[in-house]
Amino acid sequence: MGQATSVGNSIDPRPILIVTGLVQEARIAAGPGMTVICSSSDPQQLRALLTVFDPSTIRGVISFGVAGGLDPSLRSGDVVVATEVLAGDTRWLAGLSLNEELIASVALGRRRVVRGGLAGVEEVVVARDGKAALRSETGAAAVDMESHIAAAYAAEAGLPFAALRVISDPASRALPELARSAVKPNGDIDLRKVLRGLARNPMSLRALVSTGIDFNRALRSLRGCRSFLLGGEGFVAADL
Repeated sequence: MGQATSVGNSIDPRPILIVTGLVQEARIAAGPGMTVICSSSDPQQLRALLTVFDPSTIRGVISFGVAGGLDPSLRSGDVVVATEVLAGDTRWLAGLSLNEELIASVALGRRRVVRGGLAGVEEVVVARDGKAALRSETGAAAVDMESHIAAAYAAEAGLPFAALRVISDPASRALPELARSAVKPNGDIDLRKVLRGLARNPMSLRALVSTGIDFNRALRSLRGCRSFLLGGEGFVAADL
């Protein structure tokens, strides 16, 4: 998908817009054929960035990054290729078809690649019961804070849209408040804030370490998924 797309007899040289939430995700996605936006896990900041972004300069939009698990069968590192994105009463279809050989290459080892829905939210879903309720309400496989905004932008601009998300915190794991609150405005991790939080509550160390292990596993998996951005079959023809 990072390659130029044939439209009739011509080649569309415009890049694809990659929408991410964290600076680590943006670094993975960055490269030729990609224009990357990072929201720093702030939905309003993402909307502001997209408000001033010229949609005529791109040929499609992909939401790319980590997500919280809603499907209890998914583990950290598993990949969700979105069939749709849901937020409230609104639903957007995701038009990405993938080469089966690419799926097989990513699925090597313990990682799984599944197709399913993504739930879009404005705040991190921290608790296990919150994830279970969202799963019951939407049937989505995973949840993130960027895909619904990216999907809405693409729909309004008449652009193809796709989303690929890797599970970081699975449905069975609560996300520690410290892990959520220590994200800097630029999307990086505030290590000083983490250390201060641990000093106040040393008992949170185990949960934070487990979350860090899950997150690093998700990032490794996400790096392996970059081939989808570069060499996938791309957006379905009807979207082009």
